[in-house]
Amino acid sequence: MTTPQPQVWPTLSATDARALITFLVDAFGFVTLAVHGEGDEITHAELAWPPGGGIMLGSYRPDRVWSLRPGTFGAYAVTDDPDGLHDRAVKAGATIVQELTDTDYGSRDFIARDPEGNLWSFGTYRGAPRPAG
Repeated sequence: MTTPQPQVWPTLSATDARALITFLVDAFGFVTLAVHGEGDEITHAELAWPPGGGIMLGSYRPDRVWSLRPGTFGAYAVTDDPDGLHDRAVKAGATIVQELTDTDYGSRDFIARDPEGNLWSFGTYRGAPRPAG
């Protein structure tokens, strides 16, 4: 089965984009699709979330029109195995800010902080059903 291409790309900036890419791959299981830039400067990178979706990121440059302060990003990603992903994240050095918990809306979640300070929530909740058509 082919996962559809994302149509909305959350974006973030990083003081050390190469290190953040490595962390996101190792700790959370993102897949690197593209990395453009030279040396420490990443002008554009794309990482896929295997169940669907992805993010774009690059090196922080306050002189750019699209400039987001590092550490101000937050995202929720669906996973079928929050316990296994939690263990993987801990082993890779992620800072867990909320341990695994079962929510009152039927999800099993945890929240981690990456080395840049961004928050990542992972859980089984897939969102409310969308209307047909």
